[in-house]
Amino acid sequence: MTSDWLSGTTATTRPALSSRKSDGTAVPALTILYHADLERLGDMLFLGELAAGRRAEISRARPVFTGADGRVQPLADPFISRKPMAFSNAPNGSVQLNPGGTAVLADGSPVTDARVFSSGEVARGVVLELADRVVLLLHMATTRRPTAESFGLIGESAAMARVRSDIERIADLDTSVLIRGETGTGKELVARAVHQYGARRSGPFVGANMGAVPASLAASELFGVERGAFTGADRTRNGLFQAAHRGTLFLDEIGEATPEIQVMLLRVLETKEVFPVGARQPRTVDIRLLAATDADLEAMSASGSFRAPLLHRLGGYRIQLPPLRERREDLGRLLGSFLRTEAHALGEAHRLAYRDPHATPWLPAPLAARLARYSWPGNVRELKNVISQLVIGSRGLDKIVPSPAIEDLLDDHGSEPWGKPEKKTKPSALSDDELLTALRRNRWEVKATAAHLGISRTSLHSRLEKCDRVRKAVELGPEELKRCRRDCNGDLDKMVDILEVSRAALARRLKELGIE
Repeated sequence: MTSDWLSGTTATTRPALSSRKSDGTAVPALTILYHADLERLGDMLFLGELAAGRRAEISRARPVFTGADGRVQPLADPFISRKPMAFSNAPNGSVQLNPGGTAVLADGSPVTDARVFSSGEVARGVVLELADRVVLLLHMATTRRPTAESFGLIGESAAMARVRSDIERIADLDTSVLIRGETGTGKELVARAVHQYGARRSGPFVGANMGAVPASLAASELFGVERGAFTGADRTRNGLFQAAHRGTLFLDEIGEATPEIQVMLLRVLETKEVFPVGARQPRTVDIRLLAATDADLEAMSASGSFRAPLLHRLGGYRIQLPPLRERREDLGRLLGSFLRTEAHALGEAHRLAYRDPHATPWLPAPLAARLARYSWPGNVRELKNVISQLVIGSRGLDKIVPSPAIEDLLDDHGSEPWGKPEKKTKPSALSDDELLTALRRNRWEVKATAAHLGISRTSLHSRLEKCDRVRKAVELGPEELKRCRRDCNGDLDKMVDILEVSRAALARRLKELGIE
């Protein structure tokens, strides 16, 4: 069983969460997003009393929250009052909170008396910070029967349950699959899960990012090249389709495929044959094709920039991945996983141990609450990178302290935590500092940065050409790349943070220089 930025526990079975409701009806629930005991992250309590018209009372000692492994425990933090806080129904589907004897912040604001959260606020999720120690999410949840496999994915939200059900439904088929989702939502991990749990698991899994393949080389990269096909083709070389024979081929950023390549892909899917560049005879290939994109292929098809027949061929089955802002209840488990990964990598895993319940946690709860309120435009990938920066930046300290860059990041979007950050900006009005801030926030990805700024990619490219503070991947020399790759242990995401170029451009530059 694998473990990475979307993977959870190593157990493959996940017992159903206990609840007073069992008919699938959505009811208010509380999920632990942060607790000094990291094993508690993600534990859930369904407020079934509210559905029955009664009050639900929460204190340090009762009731119990249920973990994904079936264990049950109360909050059990000595700084939370024995005098319970109370949740009750209010008009129009809203929920009222009486704080009791515990200091409570709701979405960063103190709750000193009864506070009513509208049905819309509860549907989006309300971040509750208790006594500067525990962070809960008040949200709506439904009871459900989980799939037998976790498929290496973190999260018990309804959105992730749907993703698991989709994987379970089609993994053993040969149907092509189109995986949709914003950048950083884990499209490649889902593709690998489809392969690993399917009938082709013993065959190769070959992946390529269409956005990182130069248009001039796309045909030879995908379909291979015959010796002598063009100057420099001194040997016959297989393409990705042949490399994936009897296995799975994953094409990420399929929306970036040129019209010429789209025609070739459609022919391969229809005939199961590829023509290497310069070849006179086709070669048969037996592959399952998985594709992924964050682009609106339907709109591209309507405008003529993406072929409708190819879209239909690719979408034999479609899996939609949720953005992190739509599955906030999973943030605690993701947070715990990334904290453990980074702390172990630094040899500081002992800082995560939960021994004395009165001790100050290494990650302060107020910081965890700010992370929970942030909008995460880069989704899980951005969360992973922020946690990495927090842990590394606090190496050897008594507690994790955010750097000025992280402070700015969280402050900029803390006031509107649930919306997707997007502002309309005139390219000519952008200062170099504003441009660099937007690029860093969006991991140097042009598409995401353009969407964040509310301008076209063409306009952003033009603006980038005028900024001498933005590096191009082609300017990176082999020695600098080798040194950075060694220092980062080959972690491409960490290299992006240091070199400040996009992931796709960095991968392309490494390939050009033969740095593997």
